[in-house]
Amino acid sequence: MKTSYYLILLLPFISYAQDYNIGHTELEFYDETRDRIIPTKIYYPSDQNGENVAISNSSFPIIVFGHGFLIGWETYSNFWLELVPKGYILSFPTTEMSFSANHEEFGQDLKFVADAMLELENEINSIFFNSIIPNTAIMGHSMGGGASFLSSTNSASITTLINFAAAETSPSAISAALDVNIPTLVFAGEEDCVTPPTSNQIPMYDATNSSCKTFINIKYGGHCYFANDNFACNFGESSCSSGLDISREQQQDVTFDFLNLWLDYTLYNNEYSVIEFNDSLQTSMRINYQQSCESVNIIDDLLLEENTSSLIKMIDVLGREQQNHKQGSLLFYIYDNGKVDKKFIP
Repeated sequence: MKTSYYLILLLPFISYAQDYNIGHTELEFYDETRDRIIPTKIYYPSDQNGENVAISNSSFPIIVFGHGFLIGWETYSNFWLELVPKGYILSFPTTEMSFSANHEEFGQDLKFVADAMLELENEINSIFFNSIIPNTAIMGHSMGGGASFLSSTNSASITTLINFAAAETSPSAISAALDVNIPTLVFAGEEDCVTPPTSNQIPMYDATNSSCKTFINIKYGGHCYFANDNFACNFGESSCSSGLDISREQQQDVTFDFLNLWLDYTLYNNEYSVIEFNDSLQTSMRINYQQSCESVNIIDDLLLEENTSSLIKMIDVLGREQQNHKQGSLLFYIYDNGKVDKKFIP
């Protein structure tokens, strides 16, 4: 009976621990107000890989990602390969790919796709019918990072704003940040010579009016390494940099270490993830950071609760009690205050 009880208690954790396969579809959204079609590539959790396959039988939050200047959506496969298996739907608007990209229109595209994706929850003929959690992140790299600020002003449908090496835009992303009041996470590369942090991401972070915001500057990081290899991005960075003392894999590893925790906290409402996120900020030797977060009181309360609780037992995903936590295994720690903590030792 106790084993069955703990299995029921752990169902949400077990569901989130699994790795989904990746489905892919393409949709065209129409913004009647602007008389504008927004082609969008969408990657989503599925029980099988493939085109237009059924979405897995659960509900998932939405992420809308804005590409960089002349950088196609396929360059960001590292994001959908990392995040979709963890239970996120990623949407990539493919507009504004020309040399004369309109930043304001692109920002509005990101916002429109976020709203349109949420509406698919109620469309019975959609792949996404009855499968969407009403939590949404706007993300973007370079130009798309700047456009993410333009998309996130005074929007009730967007839960969090996240960007990578965000570039100043026209109209100004720095000025638009004054009207951003949702939880915000800004990534930068310390050695980025294309959009230097001092003139791009730091002023954006400083201007943001979020009650909880974090700036992460990856040591030795560059502009293009947030994404996969791309000629246009590489060419732009090579014109001002002689090379980086970090690999693309290392920079992305740092990025996802923090991004996964932030998304788990903001889109899946896992408050314990923000404890780990803040602990990593303070202990990581791979970054410098700034943070202004009124939710620190919540974090302190959770830490106090964690420090005053006692471990009852450790069990695996089948509910079997374990005496030792072996390397390479996932176990659930059960405490006397009812808390269940998922822990993996790599």
